[in-house]
Amino acid sequence: MKNYVSLKEALKNSDIYTKISGIIFGFGNLISGQIVKGIMFFVLEVIYFIYMISFGFQSLINLKTLGTNTQQEVFNEAKQIYEYVSGDNSMLFLLYGVITIFITLGFICLFINSIKSAYIVQLQKQRGKKIPKFIDDLKSLKEERLHIMLLSLPVLGVILFTVIPIVFMICIAFTNYDHKHQPPGNLFTWVGLENFKSMFSFGSELSQTFFPVLVWTITWAIVATFSCYILGMLLAILINRKGTKFKSFWRFLFSLSVAVPSFVTLLTMRTIFNTNGPMNVLLRELGIIAQTSAVPFFTDPLLAKITIIVVNIWIGVPFTMLTTTGILQNIPQELFEAAKVDGATSATIFRKITLPYMLFVTTPYLITTFAGNINNFNVIFLLSGGGPDTLEYYYAGKTDLLVTWLYKLTITQKDYNLGSVIGILVFVILATLSLITYRRTNAYKNESSFQ
Repeated sequence: MKNYVSLKEALKNSDIYTKISGIIFGFGNLISGQIVKGIMFFVLEVIYFIYMISFGFQSLINLKTLGTNTQQEVFNEAKQIYEYVSGDNSMLFLLYGVITIFITLGFICLFINSIKSAYIVQLQKQRGKKIPKFIDDLKSLKEERLHIMLLSLPVLGVILFTVIPIVFMICIAFTNYDHKHQPPGNLFTWVGLENFKSMFSFGSELSQTFFPVLVWTITWAIVATFSCYILGMLLAILINRKGTKFKSFWRFLFSLSVAVPSFVTLLTMRTIFNTNGPMNVLLRELGIIAQTSAVPFFTDPLLAKITIIVVNIWIGVPFTMLTTTGILQNIPQELFEAAKVDGATSATIFRKITLPYMLFVTTPYLITTFAGNINNFNVIFLLSGGGPDTLEYYYAGKTDLLVTWLYKLTITQKDYNLGSVIGILVFVILATLSLITYRRTNAYKNESSFQ
């Protein structure tokens, strides 16, 4: 007997007890002798209605308005002092409203399961099957329903700590929750798509910041990803070739940077390349630059971007080398030997055999690395801080990525609505580029073999 039935089938073919189970949860189970299961359904239903009556319905009403009463200063004549009268809090109203919606969605799932569970029991009775008791349901969690037992807690955790916060953040993008509207003193309200219009309106201060930062973010992600990938792979090939001696030593030497936390390396590099850092001091001592001048590694926009890319290569190449070394050692040597017999040069072998094989295996790695570089907060923030600063942008510097600009808008400027808009746009860009790129590669089209 199948354990899965559709809601449509259950409603169409069910008896009166199963239909009542859509109103009184667990009724069909109770009638059929599944006392514990029926009581659990009913108790959860009662808890939901108690929650909605005492708190939920008001939360949904508050979600629509996001509050109407602001915090006020009132003079207490008895005490002859001014006192603050607490008002509504738009942020809490939004959060409680989102939580209530998710609880209601859970209640709908409970409603569906109550009917389907009662219908399954109905079919078992009609076919003369034994009705499983609560202890039988518990035993099934160790066998055919083991996946439910193992995944229930992680799924609940993902909903509570990932999905709900993401939905809350998305909702903020449709409000005016900025530095001028900070509850409870100043409430924020729904504004629809106004924040998105401001971000994409050509000529506005926000659009004049968003598009240059977006172009630099994409440029940075592409250059940072492929520079580390290509150079790391070439380094791995160089070390892995037959003529190279002391292979283990060279791998150990280049892997030393991996052992050092990246933020330590970044802070060290920031010190080395600052105006009065060791690099400028060395250049002055060698007479390359004047004693009173300094190379603007982090104060010139173009040079700052180049410096960041170079430092990122220093940090990223050893990781790629370690990743690609294992793949290179697994390429069938017969391919190389056959190519050499046919007169192929080293460049041709690399272009026709090594590179296609590496791309076939590492495409998912490249996509995740590209996504990581789009959101590479540490490198930008710890090296240049997003600088050099400019009055042309709205609270962004010339080397800011979208993620570091988001950080400044939310943590420094308190423009949470704009930060939320940027977060949504980054997700859309990443999801679109990743899906399009992956679906066009051989790793997706021909998963089972490499040709």
